[in-house]
Amino acid sequence: MTKRTESKYKINRRLGVNLWGRSKSPINKREYGPGQHGQRRKKPSDFGVQLMAKQKLRGYYGNIGEKQFYRYYEEAVRRRGDTSENLIELLERRLDAVVYRMKFAITPFAARQFVSHGHILVNDRRVNIASYQVRDDDVIEVREKSKQLAVVLDATQSAERDVPEYMEVDHRAMKGRFTRAPKLADVPYPVQMEPNLVVEFYSR
Repeated sequence: MTKRTESKYKINRRLGVNLWGRSKSPINKREYGPGQHGQRRKKPSDFGVQLMAKQKLRGYYGNIGEKQFYRYYEEAVRRRGDTSENLIELLERRLDAVVYRMKFAITPFAARQFVSHGHILVNDRRVNIASYQVRDDDVIEVREKSKQLAVVLDATQSAERDVPEYMEVDHRAMKGRFTRAPKLADVPYPVQMEPNLVVEFYSR
């Protein structure tokens, strides 16, 4: 089970965006934050803008813990190339993110739970670690016993989003392949993500 204790839609309202592009999000009707002070809005400082960018990116991937998210930043800095692009690649290689992108789960939270409950195979081997880093050409498949679960069938038939170009999926076989690492421009975020501001936030 996810460690998240708050409603995922409160994340939307706190950030003021429909983070996952879902039609059910209350932000579609109430464009202000939760709580009695939610309608008070003031112009954020540079620090506030950077913090918001971090919270959006962190929240999008199932509200990853702060320590783990910071480790992704540290790894992105260590790697060659653009740090913000490296950060996006590391997040998109998470197994729960791949399961979500392949439409085997309806939300990132559901994808994390689906992986942790042992419903996913990577290269014919069961993996139940949501943060597992998927490599290029890895084959991800729903276990045979899990292919007829209603939550999986509902997710694959959802018209809310499409499978991105950096992976191939056969929804009949419930199997897909992670073909390559994406760039920021390749990732179908419903809202604008600014990993460069996340890098600025941590490098202060």
